[in-house]
Amino acid sequence: MEGEFVDGAIVAGVLAFAFLWRLRSKETIDVVDGGEDEGVGRSNGFDGGPDVVVVGAGVAGAALAHTLGKVDGRRVHVIERDLTEPDRIVGELLQPGGYLKLMELGLQDCVEEIDSQRVYGYALFKDGNDTKLSYPLEKFHEDISGRSFHNGRFIQRMRQKAASLPNVQLEQGTVISLVEEDGVVKGVKYRTKAGEELIAYAPLTIVCDGCFSKLRRSLCKPQIEVPSCFVGLVLENCELPYANHGHVVLGDPSPILFYPISSTEVRCLVDVPGQKVPSVSDGEMVNYLKTVVAPQVPPQLYDAFMSAVDNGNIKSMPNRSMPAAPLPTPGALLMGDAFNMRHPLTGGGMTVALSDIVVLRDLLRPLSDLKDASSLCRYLESFYTLRKPVAATINTLAGALYKVFCASPDQARKEMRQACFDYLSLGGVFSTGPIALLSGLNPRPLSLVLHFLAVAIYGVGRLLLPYPSPKRMWIGARLIYDASGIILPIMKAEGFRKMFFPSTVPAYYRAPQVQQTQTS
Repeated sequence: MEGEFVDGAIVAGVLAFAFLWRLRSKETIDVVDGGEDEGVGRSNGFDGGPDVVVVGAGVAGAALAHTLGKVDGRRVHVIERDLTEPDRIVGELLQPGGYLKLMELGLQDCVEEIDSQRVYGYALFKDGNDTKLSYPLEKFHEDISGRSFHNGRFIQRMRQKAASLPNVQLEQGTVISLVEEDGVVKGVKYRTKAGEELIAYAPLTIVCDGCFSKLRRSLCKPQIEVPSCFVGLVLENCELPYANHGHVVLGDPSPILFYPISSTEVRCLVDVPGQKVPSVSDGEMVNYLKTVVAPQVPPQLYDAFMSAVDNGNIKSMPNRSMPAAPLPTPGALLMGDAFNMRHPLTGGGMTVALSDIVVLRDLLRPLSDLKDASSLCRYLESFYTLRKPVAATINTLAGALYKVFCASPDQARKEMRQACFDYLSLGGVFSTGPIALLSGLNPRPLSLVLHFLAVAIYGVGRLLLPYPSPKRMWIGARLIYDASGIILPIMKAEGFRKMFFPSTVPAYYRAPQVQQTQTS
């Protein structure tokens, strides 16, 4: 009888163990599936999984992966749609402020061995006159300057640098969607190069998939504007009027840019207002470049420009502008052009991206564990405030300068454009102040506003001296009105409070959960 009880107990124990094991297996499958379709596997790049999944390996994604992998020792899984060398016509000029951030991230050698060119300032051309604006680099090491290069070569160098770390996995694949559970992003679903669908899980997913991001709508409120398009050409074996300088022609209808991208090549970017450019296939583009643009090109570059047009290697891309409007989401963060864009006229995009990475690195550094998604999300809200002074200054300057530099039949706008050129031509603080803002060396919103107002007042003064007239006074009043109409909407979109008074935003003082626990 006693043996029967023992046998029964053993059988019951075995059945109970089987039932519990079955229940545990079901729970494990539910978590791995993450609500996705059956048949989707799990990425196994690291034992225990990565700490961070990075979507995109452009400038922002590659720099971020290297920073998190080397500085913080985190396991990073980077998924990039195409790992071949990109061929773009923007992202080719890194301002001195951006180069300083590159040095801070330990990536300065990425501009070496790609035939990059030093850039020491800009030259402005208008109606046959020109002026040179030099970066205020006197207080910096002699190595500090702007850098210009082929965008693809620069990105490949950063990818190689990131992939050289043992805790960074760089994989080619197409991200299909974010994987969410109960409002928390757990990772991404992606298709490998071989066509297999997998899910990459991590406590933190950072989306850096560029200006054409397909994931941003889940993480922000995008308000994208396309004020113009760039038409790109490469001029070969020619000398710029001012060596190692970017050149901006205040043309009609809008600016024309020239800058070196190698020891033998000069990039030309022709800004075409609107969302459409003349057709290349039916010859409209060639005709536009030869009849409208060529007569405005500096004489030293005219022959090389015409040769480039005849060669026919003409590319174009839309110039997008999008203020940062994040939707804080547990488990995910948006960065780079996927998060914030500005007109590329001033070449500030890479500076903003690298500055953002420095801010994020410093925020994540005290954290050894990223698994508490809700606490991490609340803490990282400070990122959106801490980045704002630098990002908003560069964004506002880009948007405002583009509008001022475009030609207009309106007399007040003409006066503003001329006033801006003359103001910058005065030299001294009148040129070094604005160029320090543009270069990212002095990204202070208040300084930007003061110089913008000074240009407007200078323009009014030119109108009223030596003898004011009712007509000139009216044009001066409209100039002030138009100047306000240019800069105020841009600053409003950036956020006045975060831009000028970031320390009054509660998120500015957020501390990591670990520190809060230790001090409580």
